[in-house]
Amino acid sequence: MNFASVRIITDDVDRLVEFYEKVMGVSAERPAPVFAELVVPSCTLAIGHSQTVQLFGAGSAVAADNHTVIIEFRVHDVDAEYERLKPFVDEWVKEPTTMPWGNRAVLFRDPDGNLVNLFAPVTEEAIKRFSGRR
Repeated sequence: MNFASVRIITDDVDRLVEFYEKVMGVSAERPAPVFAELVVPSCTLAIGHSQTVQLFGAGSAVAADNHTVIIEFRVHDVDAEYERLKPFVDEWVKEPTTMPWGNRAVLFRDPDGNLVNLFAPVTEEAIKRFSGRR
């Protein structure tokens, strides 16, 4: 089994695609107006319009209603990413902080309120834990 993607359901695909293109530094692939994918070597972030939910089952997902999932990206330099993204992020949840498990992290919300974590392993144990991972 291969992990394929995480999909965010939104009422405004264009707005969320533009936001994540800035965060991830890649251009989205748009196979349909109601669907986009941002592909990097380690993962794919898919964004689908709320109109697509009926294809999975009415009410199976609700746009801008995530309170449990954190979308995480490993980056080289958390502090540099924080500075780069300041003009685009409206809601910062946690400024750059080193967590007890050895990652330096910054957390913010995307335009739909989904929580995003950019992190980098910084302690010897955390670096070892992530060695060999993409």
